[in-house]
Amino acid sequence: MKLKTNRLRDAVTFALAAGATTLAGHGVAFAQTQSQQAQTGSSATTLDRIEVTGSRIRRAAIEGALPVTVVSRTEIDAAGDITVADFLRNTNFNSFGSYQSTSGSSWGGFSGISLRGLGAERTLILIDGRRAPKAPMVGSAQDLNSIPMAAIERIEVLSDGASAIYGSDAIAGVVNIIMRKDLDGLEFTYGAGRPTEAGGDTEEISVVVGTSSDRGHVLAGASYNKRDVVYTRDRDYWFGPDSPGASSYSNNFSTLVPDADGNLTRPSALGTAGRLRHPLYGAAVPGLCTNGDDSDLFYLSGSTSADLTCQFNHSATSANLTSLENTAIFGKGEFQISDDWSVYFSARVNRNESFGRFAPVPSSPWPGGAILLEAGTPNHPGTIGGNNPLASDPYYQQFATRDLLLYHRFAALGARDGRVENTTYDYLGGFRGRLGEVDLEFGARYVESRATSLGTNYVVGGLAQQAITAGRYNIYDPYSGNPGALGITSTISRDMKTTSEEVYASAGFDLFELPGGTVGAVFGAEYRDEYYQDNYDPLSESGQIVGSAGNSAAGGRSVYAAYTEFLFPIFDGFEVNVAGRYEDYSDYGSDFAPKVSLRWQPIDSLTLRASYGEGFRAPPLNLLTQKTAFSATATTDPATCTLLTGTPSCQTQVTTYSISNPALGSEQSEQWGLGAVWDAASWLNLSLDYYNIEITESIQSVSLATIVGCLRGTIDVCPTGISQFPGGTSVPNEQLGLGAQFDPVTGGIVNAQTGSANIGWIQTQGYDFSTRTNFNLGDFGSLRNQLTLTYVGEYSSNGNPNIAGRPGSPRMRGVLNNTWSFGDWTLNYNINYIHGTQSTAYREWLALARNPNRSPTQDRNMALYESYPDRLPSYLTQDIQLNYRAPWNATITLGVNNIANKDPVYDTSQGGASYDSYLYDPWGRVPYFRYTQRF
Repeated sequence: MKLKTNRLRDAVTFALAAGATTLAGHGVAFAQTQSQQAQTGSSATTLDRIEVTGSRIRRAAIEGALPVTVVSRTEIDAAGDITVADFLRNTNFNSFGSYQSTSGSSWGGFSGISLRGLGAERTLILIDGRRAPKAPMVGSAQDLNSIPMAAIERIEVLSDGASAIYGSDAIAGVVNIIMRKDLDGLEFTYGAGRPTEAGGDTEEISVVVGTSSDRGHVLAGASYNKRDVVYTRDRDYWFGPDSPGASSYSNNFSTLVPDADGNLTRPSALGTAGRLRHPLYGAAVPGLCTNGDDSDLFYLSGSTSADLTCQFNHSATSANLTSLENTAIFGKGEFQISDDWSVYFSARVNRNESFGRFAPVPSSPWPGGAILLEAGTPNHPGTIGGNNPLASDPYYQQFATRDLLLYHRFAALGARDGRVENTTYDYLGGFRGRLGEVDLEFGARYVESRATSLGTNYVVGGLAQQAITAGRYNIYDPYSGNPGALGITSTISRDMKTTSEEVYASAGFDLFELPGGTVGAVFGAEYRDEYYQDNYDPLSESGQIVGSAGNSAAGGRSVYAAYTEFLFPIFDGFEVNVAGRYEDYSDYGSDFAPKVSLRWQPIDSLTLRASYGEGFRAPPLNLLTQKTAFSATATTDPATCTLLTGTPSCQTQVTTYSISNPALGSEQSEQWGLGAVWDAASWLNLSLDYYNIEITESIQSVSLATIVGCLRGTIDVCPTGISQFPGGTSVPNEQLGLGAQFDPVTGGIVNAQTGSANIGWIQTQGYDFSTRTNFNLGDFGSLRNQLTLTYVGEYSSNGNPNIAGRPGSPRMRGVLNNTWSFGDWTLNYNINYIHGTQSTAYREWLALARNPNRSPTQDRNMALYESYPDRLPSYLTQDIQLNYRAPWNATITLGVNNIANKDPVYDTSQGGASYDSYLYDPWGRVPYFRYTQRF
């Protein structure tokens, strides 16, 4: 199915926006392509033949058929960032933002980049043209935190699909990180940043030494950088004193709630129907919220017994972003062993450590539902002589013979701390040379990334329930005695690992002459053994840990790949590039990706380009090797309620297993693009590119509701490979794949198997625009400016409406860099711009407005949403940096990022708490300095 778009409308909108935008950008300046740099020197025919990202054919550096943006080391330094992750997250190609290491997440320590908003798993990261290792914390994406900033020479961003060249995952584009190789002498750098807000302090130090001659070069170095943790309480735009973090998983009573047929059920949250309504305390448990103690953590919310609840201020204890500490050693060299052959090697060891803090464990999710307070047990409020000092209270006595539920926060046990340590080893060696008229290269590489994760102060649900039932844990005064000695906590762990063993070879040569020049060709082959493991501790894996869960996975596969590429210079100024790659995987099957691109230069100052390609993403090992896990999935399906309870209205659970889907295949993509580059004058360069990407057979997690709806024919967009299990089927049975078994009489769900599957499609299209100027100011130095913009015209999936412009999906991001050089001084003034979006409140209001059967509660919510703004504002930050090249061969840098101390954009409909960490940074104003000494 093709989605309809109005490209003329989008083009006009984009052109108006680009013309109106005079301030947009971050402290980032993209270097000119090598062809543009060369225009002031010798002609292209005298340039060295090099390999540029997006092609394996070595050729003179000219403006190519594919949009490749080259970022030099100078531009990287101008940003003031200490990690490659921070730098890339703020580029305009990272359209909808990307994940950074968030406290409390199972991805702690990981940071990625998501080109075109298609996800880090569809953006391929290369290091010197070879694949960066998969992050073991994630399993499906590559970790930018594993790459030391001090070792980088430049970054090349190919904003076009490249599976035909590099294989799997290159659907959205490629980021090729080129490591340093040429240095004569020693370079020492030290820097520090001190945000004006608490937390997030940075420090960096590196030493790099190298030597080179006409026979080769060698470089070695070590680096260290860190950023401190940021606590939520230190950023008042998240939760101020008048708006603390709110959670009803604090200390509240509830009852089992009758359904429409009178059956008692456990509510999944503290709803109004099940609350106790004590005239003084409402639903709150007497004690923590009612005696004034620990008021920074617990507080009463509401004004009447009907809405009075105990709330927990989780912002007082938790961190928002983790600390990161990166230590690396690296080396690289190449030596000529004859006139035609050289040997090269590289080695890198990188250790990244992170620390995060999450609020104390809530009783959600609790094994079996909510915490049960059985009638007659010491913690039941109606038990005379129990833990409750108000047990004789007439209100509580009316519940003395009824079981109650407790929504609790185990604050007395302390906050949950998480530490992740990830060490990456990357070793590569090979030979390159020439045999006759053929350029040859072959080599081998070994990469291992090993991570461990430890989490403290997690609660074992079954043990805690026993302690509460026995009264050993006092819910009215949890801090009394020594709750940490009750034996109800556990330290959870994960042991994670990815490895890749690779050998590769390629041959490049000239074929024959065409009117435009010589036809070039490359043939190559690769072989990889990949392995992935993510082992959770037994308690987490069995679902006994409250506030954490995990499903272990482990396994490997072999990958065979062969590729070819041809460059046809049809006539002077017009060339065609054709490429294709075949990959065969030992676990799921094979894929082939073709690509064709055109380059036409009708006049010397104008280059037109176009490309069409197909791509794929192999199913990741974390999904293909996950262990089968039991889950009692909740459902309100009427047929299943009739089967299990005898009535059509209920909330019940179905025996369900999450499995590794044997039918899981690869994602497929088609992408095409058009572009133009115009060297309008010696001081002005303009470029405009259009991209269009469609992904089919998207890999997604499939729920029980989706499987059942597809098998019953009530859902249109369905995964491939699901089936209805025959009667009498026992689960788990992984060979059956995803599906469900139905009762032949009622049609109710007997059991099911869920997991990941290929389902649906994604469509996106938009524009990239850039303009570069270079002015010679004579005695006043020189001024360089570059503006880059990305405009998202459409981003849709599975036939749903376009989400571009909705919360978290800005239509436009921009980067403006200005550099004034005057003698030994350089001044950088940089700006970052993110377009405004609709607010979450507006989206919630719109959904309710379209519902003709709103409940009274939904009407009240709708009125509340109307009081919030419809749109979130645009986001613009400004950075400034001053560099002085001292006569003793040193550079002194002083800078301030986010000069105005701009807060991230947040949506007030979420109580002041919703800031999108994918799009915005929380650091605030960051003054910093850097000193570099060269010997």
